This record gives sequence, C-alpha cells and structure tokens, in this order.
Amino acid sequence: MSQGLILFAHGARDPRWAAPFEDTAARIRARQPQLLVRPAYLDFMTPDLAGAVAELVAAGCTRVDVVPMFLGSGGHVRQDLPRLLDELRQRHAGLTLQVHTAIGEMPSVVQAMADAALAATGDAA
Repeated sequence: MSQGLILFAHGARDPRWAAPFEDTAARIRARQPQLLVRPAYLDFMTPDLAGAVAELVAAGCTRVDVVPMFLGSGGHVRQDLPRLLDELRQRHAGLTLQVHTAIGEMPSVVQAMADAALAATGDAA
C-alpha cells in the first residue's frame, strides 16, 4: 500500500501566500521520503483537492490522509471539505481518504503558537 498526505489549505491570489505550506510539505518529504505529500487548495491556487488526489492515485496511493491547514474548523472544514471528500470517494472507489483535525486545533500546534507568541514578547521560557 502506498500512502499519500494532502495538506489542504484555503488558497490565495498571491502565490507567496503558499510558501509556508510548500515549506511544510518539503520538511515532511525530507523526514519521510517514502510518503507522497501534496499541498492542495480550496480556492485560487492549484492543485485543488481533486487534482492532488488524482496525482496521488496515479502514483499508486491507496490511502490518502488529508490534514486541513486551517486554524479552526470553520465552514470550509465542516461543510466544504466533507462534500469534496464524498465526491472524491465516489470517483476513486477503493481509495481510503482519511480527514484529520484542523491543524490549528491540534494540541502540539496550539502549544507551538503559544510559544511563538511568547517568544515575540522576548519571553523564551
């Protein structure tokens, strides 16, 4: 079984906006070269979710984990993403698509944000 990972973000008109997501994908690839990682975007940028899933399926993935790169589970995560995943499950029979908690709600990320905010005040503890 080949496994893929999609970092699903909102997207923006300015291509520089995607730099943190591309950097995150590159860091994951460096740590786990066997894991196929793709950023995907809801709006304005490519690939969209369907395109990223199609790339991973074409590369032989039978399981794809989707991590919403959102700070919280707003409408895009609670409404748009499930609808998109349902369509993709119909299109790619046999593919396991697993959606995870929005990244900003993961305890390790909340802690990292708190640490970064404190560091901005000069408090490195």
